[in-house]
Amino acid sequence: MSDATPRPLPKLLIVEDDAGLQRQLRWAYEGYTILAATTRDEAITLLRAEEPPVVTLDLGLPPDPDGTSEGFATLETILRLAPATKVIVASGHFERESMRRAIELGAWDFYQKPIDIDALGLIVARAFHVHALEAENRRLADRGEAKAVLGGMLTAAPEMLKVTRTIERVAGADVSVMLLGASGTGKELLARGLHEASPRNTGAFVAINCAAIPETLLESELFGHEKGAFTGAVKTTEGKIELAQGGTLFLDEVGDIPLPLQVKLLRFLQERVIERIGGRKPIPVDTRIVCATHRDLDAMVAEGRFREDLYYRLAEIVVRIPSLAERPGDAGLLARHFLARYAEQMHAGPKTFAADALAAIDAWGWPGNVRELENRIKRAVIMAEGKTVHAEDLDLAPGDAAAINLRAVREAADRQAIRHALARSDGNVSAAARLLGISRPTLYDLLKAYDLQG
Repeated sequence: MSDATPRPLPKLLIVEDDAGLQRQLRWAYEGYTILAATTRDEAITLLRAEEPPVVTLDLGLPPDPDGTSEGFATLETILRLAPATKVIVASGHFERESMRRAIELGAWDFYQKPIDIDALGLIVARAFHVHALEAENRRLADRGEAKAVLGGMLTAAPEMLKVTRTIERVAGADVSVMLLGASGTGKELLARGLHEASPRNTGAFVAINCAAIPETLLESELFGHEKGAFTGAVKTTEGKIELAQGGTLFLDEVGDIPLPLQVKLLRFLQERVIERIGGRKPIPVDTRIVCATHRDLDAMVAEGRFREDLYYRLAEIVVRIPSLAERPGDAGLLARHFLARYAEQMHAGPKTFAADALAAIDAWGWPGNVRELENRIKRAVIMAEGKTVHAEDLDLAPGDAAAINLRAVREAADRQAIRHALARSDGNVSAAARLLGISRPTLYDLLKAYDLQG
């Protein structure tokens, strides 16, 4: 007889206030350790204590069992505390509206009541499988192994990988997508990746920066014009919307479109026809709109500077892009990538970062995001004397060195400190141990425990 300890069953949290349905779900999931909650507080308590990878969530929870407010609040809390959790939302409330909002908030999947146990079981099993794959990806990221993802974006940060997975999920649906993020976070790269992952990838990807074109010319750029429509219109010209027929139109800095032109853009989104300037013939155009902005459109709507009806047409799905400072580890990984690229382009020979440069990169807040990082690295390749790039070459001062439970807080702090020490010591374990104030064997034990690369 084998004395091997059996592997624990994966944990599944069921958040359901209907006692009968809760019993039915318990009976259906024999291959899991079932955790059950009937309220938001119970669900969060179990989430903190047990860290289940997958949650099924009924949106109709007390004290709002006939609505969705408490369910959505529970969903947001779960994903804020444990972003990797796969939440499967089940509800009969408001159907399509609930589905859209749940996916926008980060739900893994959506299933309408009445529940088909077999179908839901398949969704749950797939959620566990994907969670395991993503956990492996995070382990690779923690070991400093960046990879190119959607649109060729280079990242190892779970925060950005979550964004790319969201975009991949919505790419196949013919809905308008709004990308919200600061300048330099990669909005156009992600928009191009969405296009390439969509069924429209055989059509054109057309991008226009609405802030870079004077108001007097923007209408012509978007909608085109007929010959003789105005002084200088010597020929009929198609606008960007027409050029994107069958493909994707990316409107960057959409918050800079003036109000009069917003009306014309709204008409196109409602009727899918345009009229060129000086033309009278309606032209049908089939194109998908992806837009981006760094502005606070909610505030602009409240102030009357952006049309509310246009906002909801453009923002069927909203994706928020984290800044570089919110993507732990990516600054160092991208810095190495840009250093290799520009050293080769400028025939400067192989270059490496000094410890003070790595510390400065790690400590800097990167207000200009990836664009600022790229520009500083390019400058450093030019300015550095010899093969080593120092903090002063980057024009940076040398740098100094919300989890769900205490164990997670300690592990996150350990991982961050170890990764920073390894970066500063250029991977030398002995030097990293000295920086951390621990022995080399202790650091090796921690590297093994956290599956980090030493």
